[in-house]
Amino acid sequence: QLYINEVVLGTAFGVLMGPHCAGAFDPRSWGDLTNQVTLEVMRIVLATGLFAIGVELPQSYMYKHAKGLMIMVVPTMAFGWIVVAAVIHGLFPALDFISSLAIAACLTPTDPIISAAIVGGKFAVKHVPTNLRRILAAESAANDGLAYPFLSISIYLTVERSKGHAIELWFLVGWLYQVIMGTVLGAVIGLLFCHLMKFTHRKGFIDRESYVAQYLALAFLTIGIASSLGSDDLLAAFAAGSAISWDGHFNVQTENEVFSSVIDLVLNCACFVYVGAWLPFTAFNSPELGITPGRLVLLFIAILALRRIPCLLVLYRWIPEITTWREALFSGHFVSTLQMGVGAVFVSTLALTRLPEPSNPPQGQRELLAATLQTIVSFVVLGSILIHGLSIPFFSFGRKVHSRTVSLSQTWTARNADGAPDWVL
Repeated sequence: QLYINEVVLGTAFGVLMGPHCAGAFDPRSWGDLTNQVTLEVMRIVLATGLFAIGVELPQSYMYKHAKGLMIMVVPTMAFGWIVVAAVIHGLFPALDFISSLAIAACLTPTDPIISAAIVGGKFAVKHVPTNLRRILAAESAANDGLAYPFLSISIYLTVERSKGHAIELWFLVGWLYQVIMGTVLGAVIGLLFCHLMKFTHRKGFIDRESYVAQYLALAFLTIGIASSLGSDDLLAAFAAGSAISWDGHFNVQTENEVFSSVIDLVLNCACFVYVGAWLPFTAFNSPELGITPGRLVLLFIAILALRRIPCLLVLYRWIPEITTWREALFSGHFVSTLQMGVGAVFVSTLALTRLPEPSNPPQGQRELLAATLQTIVSFVVLGSILIHGLSIPFFSFGRKVHSRTVSLSQTWTARNADGAPDWVL
């Protein structure tokens, strides 16, 4: 009845079991392995979620809705990236604008795991139009993989001495090799797998139940190949999921199957338990780094207000799937609250693997970025989860109170019409 899902419950349980409460589970106590384990846990959960979104979209959805997706993804991400970087630079002046861009890149992508929890939940199914739920799911998957170019240009400009060489690396590696090659690789794997599954099913080599087992296997295979080649494994997973369901055959074979949903639920719960225990609460007050709770709260409020809502209110007229300003406001508000989650943790951890280990105190801009990046990102992730957890229950409660108030008012009005004294009202 409260529409509270696994994202909030898993995070709360992780906080309770983490080092700041029960002390039973502390990912940050693993030393040098912490970032590597965090990176791979987030990678698996993200890739599975992105693959699931691609599979569950209708036949040829990405082709039919390319215009709306392009408008929602490219200008909205770029606008939010620049705006968030400007806010970070203003609130944390020790960070230069390039470092602020790197942190903003971690907060740019919409989180597909939290997005799926919202747009696929009971409340959304009941109250949100299908076309809007689908476009938000597809956008969250597409822009999560496109976080790589935003991060890579910031990191290259930070670590490379020559700006020209940094931009060259960004174009050749960040775009051509990671994004484009990753997308093509995932699409090819998905199409080959689709034809293989249809052939084996036609020949009787595989039954309907086995299709669902391949659901998880293909997601892992895709990210394994893409990661080994150094391409964008998240976009590859989404492209593979979209390609395998391009003609609708895979969807027909797996419809009404609950196994994949159970797998997603288990992975999501485990992931957010991990995130809850991973959150660095003590680092949220680090005046020596220029980080204070007040500044972090101001940053989060600014992100909610400026990250997506203004851009979508301007651009929604050119997005066929969003028909009214109310739908644009919903897309901006709810996606702003869910934009930071597993994807932000993954991208920020990936950034740390490319930055030097900070000394105490940090020496230079690169070490300062490494020392502050995850603290800022993790606070915004925590705020995002809290707002996400409270928005729908609060909205649902408000609707119920309004409905009961209207019903009670109508009842008293009817009684008054029958001759009840005025003082009763």
